[in-house]
Amino acid sequence: MSDGKVAVVTGASSGIGRATAIGLGKAGYRLAILGRRRLEIEETARLAGAEVGEVCDVTDPIAVERFFEVARGRLGRIDVVFNNAGKFMPQMSFGDTDIAGWQDLVNVNLNGAFYVAREAFRVMRDQTPQGGRIINNGSISAYMPRPGAAAYTATKHAITGLTKAISLDGRAFSIACGQIDIGNTATDMTAKMTTGSPQANGTAMPEPTFDVRHVVHAVLYMAGLPLEANVQFMTVMATNMPYIGRG
Repeated sequence: MSDGKVAVVTGASSGIGRATAIGLGKAGYRLAILGRRRLEIEETARLAGAEVGEVCDVTDPIAVERFFEVARGRLGRIDVVFNNAGKFMPQMSFGDTDIAGWQDLVNVNLNGAFYVAREAFRVMRDQTPQGGRIINNGSISAYMPRPGAAAYTATKHAITGLTKAISLDGRAFSIACGQIDIGNTATDMTAKMTTGSPQANGTAMPEPTFDVRHVVHAVLYMAGLPLEANVQFMTVMATNMPYIGRG
């Protein structure tokens, strides 16, 4: 159980974010959640029992700063942040990568993750007692690309570097940072994988998925550790997905 600790979940409108917010709420965490879609974030707040549920675009650093001010003001402190907001873009060969799409993806997946982590770090550094935990949502694409996914792959490789940098700089302030790398959990974003995903050999094949509740259990484990311990990187994936040996 959480002993009433305060958790923030970004990208909580649906999918992994919503499921994790609900799981954290059931585990006794006091919650502040954010997402871009008002009706969906209000529904997640209702399902998870969140005390703060705000519409916030993570690509807007001023909006992110304001959200953390509201969350800290209402809940007193922040103990855990699940830095989850992210997006995909259509698959295309590298030479055909759309510049505007690249910039948009970098802005959400990397810049947005940085803005959230920066504000979380500042709150955790300055609160009493000091410290907290940031959990970044990476991907197996942080290690191995899918065909036609240069922008997504680049941003997720960058998240790994961000995670390591936060871990290093956080030592002086009792701030732990870890990364969960997820492969093919069943959400709306991965629905097409069951009918066929492009493979490195040029074919398309269905890929197995797994229930999102296992991601929730993993995040709860990471979040529940004392600050003297940290899961630096955890991979949770469908057992038979074509990841090991990809390519």
